[in-house]
Amino acid sequence: MSLHEDAVLVLKGYEDQPELRDVYLEHLAAHPDGVYKPCTAGHITGSALVIDPVGERVLLTLHKKLGLWLQMGGHCEPGDATLEEAALREAREESGIASGLSLLPGGPVRLDRHPIPAPCHWHLDVQYAALAPAGAVAEISEESLDLRWFPYEEVAAVADTSVVRLLEATLARLGG
Repeated sequence: MSLHEDAVLVLKGYEDQPELRDVYLEHLAAHPDGVYKPCTAGHITGSALVIDPVGERVLLTLHKKLGLWLQMGGHCEPGDATLEEAALREAREESGIASGLSLLPGGPVRLDRHPIPAPCHWHLDVQYAALAPAGAVAEISEESLDLRWFPYEEVAAVADTSVVRLLEATLARLGG
C-alpha cells in the first residue's frame, strides 16, 4: 500500500471534522502526488503533539521559519509508509526523543488546513498526539529555535489556536 492510499484510508475512517476531511479526500483524489511537498496545489503533512500526561505538560518547538510555538511535524517523505509513521518520525526528529514515543491510539486527533507561501498553497495537516516516555529528555533540532515543555494551562498564552485545539482534543481523548 502506498502512502497516498494509506492517507485515503485514514481520512475515510476519520469521523470528526467531516467538511475538512472531505476537502482532504478531494485533494487526494485530484492529486496522486498530494502527500508530498512538490504538489503545489497543497500537500498532506503529519504532525504530533508530544505530551507528558503524568507531568501535565506538552513539548512545543519554536519553529525556525515561522517564529511560532508549534507541535512537532512536517512533510511526508518517500520512506514513510503511513501517515502515522510520518508524524512519529517528525516527532522524534524535532523533539530529539529518539525512543519511547508512542502515538495515542485511535488515529488522528484533529485536522488543520492552513495557507503557506508560494509555490505551494496549503498544508493539509493530519494531527496526532504522541505520548512521551517517563523522564524523556528533549533536544533542540536544526529545524527549531527552541524546544520547551509547557504546562497545559500555559499553552494558550504561547501557541496559536490550532495548537490549543489540538491540545483540547488530545486531553478529551485521554479522558481529561
